Amino acid sequence: MRPIDVYRKLILGDVYLYPVMIPEGSDRFDIARILAERMAIDPDDFLRRTEQTSLIHDLDPSAPSLEGYLFPDTYRFPRRVTADTVIATMILRFRRVMQTRFHDETVPGSGNLHSVVTLASLVEKETPDPAERPVVAGVFTRRLEKGMLLQCDPTVIYAARLAHSPIGVIRVSDLNFDSPFNTYRHAGLPPGPIANPGESSLRAAFHPASGDVLYFVSNNHGGHVFSRTLAEHQRNVARYRRESGVRKQEAGGRRQKVADSIR
Repeated sequence: MRPIDVYRKLILGDVYLYPVMIPEGSDRFDIARILAERMAIDPDDFLRRTEQTSLIHDLDPSAPSLEGYLFPDTYRFPRRVTADTVIATMILRFRRVMQTRFHDETVPGSGNLHSVVTLASLVEKETPDPAERPVVAGVFTRRLEKGMLLQCDPTVIYAARLAHSPIGVIRVSDLNFDSPFNTYRHAGLPPGPIANPGESSLRAAFHPASGDVLYFVSNNHGGHVFSRTLAEHQRNVARYRRESGVRKQEAGGRRQKVADSIR
């Protein structure tokens, strides 16, 4: 570059910014990994700093961490950005979304926001389909009203991550994992969010769908089958297991054909 061009960049503060995409539903541990890969930020340092809640005390005085308030989006940071700057930027983005998209629904510090963001995080982790999210939020809301356990699988996974004992496929034994975040063992919402929800899940938590649906199970195609009664739900679960077994057999057959062709 010509010296005059370098001079202009210095005067304008024109530096290269690196894009960092934080997907919806990422939790603090996911974000720490992404920042380590993209920006060489120490993941342990990032996680320690997200346990300090002073930046959101006015929004949620009872927040156990910054989980739920690190808004998922695509950000751009300079090379030597610090964990503190990243955290402050993500929280500022959350505040702007609240102010511009949910101005009439939010009452900072009232406790309502804590419940909404926590519920939104469960909805975000349960379904990738924006059309289903209000329905899932409605299911959880009605279960809370009836005093039923939420039995939300992602809370079990998050509880294990907090205990530094990550699990993959959930087994029956995992459902007894001793943690206040485990909604198979403890009634009500978990103590705080289990991930960072996007706008669609936040909107669903603010406005759950009405109805009488109390159960849902995967349909093996990226969505869910909803039901009103336990008997109906058990039939749907049985169907899901049968179809899952068939899919596994088909996958095994395809792998065997590939192996045979290689031999």
